[in-house]
Amino acid sequence: MPKRLRAVLAVSALVSCVALSDANALPRVMAPGSMPGPPAETAKVGALFSGDLDGGHFCTASVVHSEDRNLIATAGHCLGDGEDVVFAPGYHDGEAPYGLWQLDQVYEDDAWTNDEDEDHDLAFATLKPLDGEQIEDVTGASTLDTSGSTGHEVTVTGYPSSEDAARTCTTTPTLFRSGQQRVDCPDFTTGTSGSPWLTDDGKLTGVLGGYEGGGDSPDVSYSVVLGEQAADLYAKATAG
Repeated sequence: MPKRLRAVLAVSALVSCVALSDANALPRVMAPGSMPGPPAETAKVGALFSGDLDGGHFCTASVVHSEDRNLIATAGHCLGDGEDVVFAPGYHDGEAPYGLWQLDQVYEDDAWTNDEDEDHDLAFATLKPLDGEQIEDVTGASTLDTSGSTGHEVTVTGYPSSEDAARTCTTTPTLFRSGQQRVDCPDFTTGTSGSPWLTDDGKLTGVLGGYEGGGDSPDVSYSVVLGEQAADLYAKATAG
């Protein structure tokens, strides 16, 4: 179990996710500013709740384009079997302006499910329709980039559990080690696991998680490199 989850479970009965990070691995680069408030594309990113809004949000997820238009991406350690988890896209100030969407099926790599291999800390989940509509038709979606790119500027958007609005940070990821990338973003605390790393042309190149469940410092965060294994998992999720 990632260190971050152990710490959160000690004070909460919810399955919690952390967006913390390691400060020792690489020389620090200048940390960009991080600001609270709604992201530029609010609808595509949201918070994960247990049951309903009263349960508190514990992770972040984002809508990813798929043929069935019903897919989200987050960290593997956020979901488990996804039971009773709902997604609130564009959540802010206690409101879910685009509705609460119930998870249907969760897709995780066996290396994560069986061994909690942090190089496979990625999950996709399909959502049930809401009022006859699919999530992507309501919110739009990013496009999954499985080229393994780590050098393009991204905006990271996540929901700290202690805040009622999204926090954003724009920076350029660097390679941490084979299979892992990192960003320096201040104050990405518990709840921001699963935060999408989006390029300015709408490509998803990272999902906050991976090393130590996202890291062990609130100012440096991690993601698995989205390459072949992410492409395989996406294919599995979109094939049902």
